[in-house]
Amino acid sequence: MRAFLRYIWMYRRLCLIVLTPLLLLPVPLILKSKETECAYVLFVVAIFWLSEALPLSVTAFLPALMFPLFGILPSKAVAATYFKDFHLLLTGVICLATSIEKWNLHKRIALRMVMLVGVNPGWLMLGFMFSAGFLSMWLSNTSTAAMVMPIVEAVAQQIINAEAEVDAMQTGSTGGIDNEALELDEKNCESQPKSSELKPVNGYSNGCVTSYNTETKAAMEEYQEYQNEACSELKTELEEEQPVSSDKKRYRCKKDHMMCKAMGLCIAYSSTIGGLTTITGTSTNLIFAEQFQSRYPGSTDINFGTWFILCIPIAVILMILSWIWLQWLFFGFDFKEMFKCGKERTDREKASAKVIKDEYEKLGPLSYQEIITLILFILMALLWFTRDPGFIPGWATLFPKYMGYATDSTAALLLGLLFFIIPAYPWIRGTKDKSNSFSYVPLITWKEFQACMPWDICILVGGGFALAEGCEVSGLSQWIANKMTPLGSLPIWSVILISSLIVTTVTEVASNPATITIFLPILAPLAEAINVNPLYILIPTTLCTSFAFLLPVSNPPNAIVFSYGHLQVMDMVKAGLGINIMGVLVVMLAISTWAVPMFNLDTYPSWAPIITAPTNSTVIP
Repeated sequence: MRAFLRYIWMYRRLCLIVLTPLLLLPVPLILKSKETECAYVLFVVAIFWLSEALPLSVTAFLPALMFPLFGILPSKAVAATYFKDFHLLLTGVICLATSIEKWNLHKRIALRMVMLVGVNPGWLMLGFMFSAGFLSMWLSNTSTAAMVMPIVEAVAQQIINAEAEVDAMQTGSTGGIDNEALELDEKNCESQPKSSELKPVNGYSNGCVTSYNTETKAAMEEYQEYQNEACSELKTELEEEQPVSSDKKRYRCKKDHMMCKAMGLCIAYSSTIGGLTTITGTSTNLIFAEQFQSRYPGSTDINFGTWFILCIPIAVILMILSWIWLQWLFFGFDFKEMFKCGKERTDREKASAKVIKDEYEKLGPLSYQEIITLILFILMALLWFTRDPGFIPGWATLFPKYMGYATDSTAALLLGLLFFIIPAYPWIRGTKDKSNSFSYVPLITWKEFQACMPWDICILVGGGFALAEGCEVSGLSQWIANKMTPLGSLPIWSVILISSLIVTTVTEVASNPATITIFLPILAPLAEAINVNPLYILIPTTLCTSFAFLLPVSNPPNAIVFSYGHLQVMDMVKAGLGINIMGVLVVMLAISTWAVPMFNLDTYPSWAPIITAPTNSTVIP
């Protein structure tokens, strides 16, 4: 019997793939209607997405197979939903991210921002948080964590080694300590994870690119091995805190261990929080923006500028609260000590300042490639902000005959194409045989772009668009709206809180893109049914979908940090639970205060459909 159960467990995914459609099949066969047939497809896809029985991108193709078979949508119509404006925007963003990573601009930004905030361990952690948060606005959370974490590890180990050297020599100076063994490259770090293969769960969940460069790949490979094969073993390994053996000398004392834990978690959390601020920062934001524009084409409320103004206070508040929470949780938050002016730097601070300065100097002066990338980066952000800022006319008004034709993807593609045109080495001659000719190599090549482009997310998002279109055509969205009208008797804040808590819970065990793709077609009809501005529910739900802080398997940044070996599972649970609660509360604060006048949330908009079925009146506070 035990061998049989082990055999079943081995093929559990195959059993789920076969049994799920068969067990649900009586529903559309008995209740013969387009709504039930579409609901059948929705449930099958949702179960496969949540369980990951099939790869997420493979599951995303099921609507293209099942909708034509049920007569919901013809094959050509379904295929047209798999490529939207979202994909063009993503293409331009990936061009930028590829160039940033190729020319090491991300390392320069991270180290420079850390140098600005000082070298006190507490302030150092805050500097790393804002560095990772800023990078995550433009890169994926996975790439950000994989690129910044080696820097953090090198600094943390240097601080520990410096103090050990000071104690050994009984001197107060650590200025002569070398740092030969500590390098920024992930493969040279002592605690660097081994290699396997990354499963792209949440691979784009807080960012715009899952990079396959050397640094990212090593950390991502460990994530696959951890999630698929060794989850229980790693939990057992780290279940009990073991005293550090004298030969390893990884931590000199408990305070060193707590510092490594706090620094690791601050990178994981800030890599996710930073992506909230921009439409292109996470895949969930992009999926929401595209599905919202598809469902409500008459709305002009959501664009890069309005989203940034809404979310930058949320990210800053949550970043500071997370910093305070981690400080208090792991080594106490001494307010007087942190903000004491004029105090002399400790040996730890001098050591960390030295290693950061040394690593920054290794980058050398700002290169031509970095300057061009930075210029294009700034231009892209400016074009996004000024297209249709709302409070003043944007550059889109220069084309009055074609209002609405140019979107954020237009600006992204314009600047993205320049990365393939501008030469990377304009003053370097070619080969020795052709000394008079100049070699032409663009800033990025197509192969480099392909390596960074998250094709799986493109397909996943397309599957979500196909599901949304099927729900609309079949009448399932209208049916859900009619069934949810009793919720109109509840206060709107309770509806928002319930939906936010549900997605925050689900996203801990499912990928962020899959979670938002499942819930958006349900929550939009809910808002219409209770006569509430859809943005009132969709915005907080979208933001809370990114709050996957609880477990190592919740998203790749958590797994990358966990793989360095400083943390136990319970450490992440305790710290992540507090961040989840604070995140939901901050989002509730935002949606109840400054978001109301920004989007006129207290009125039902003209661009949203009016539900003809009788609904209960809802008074919005």
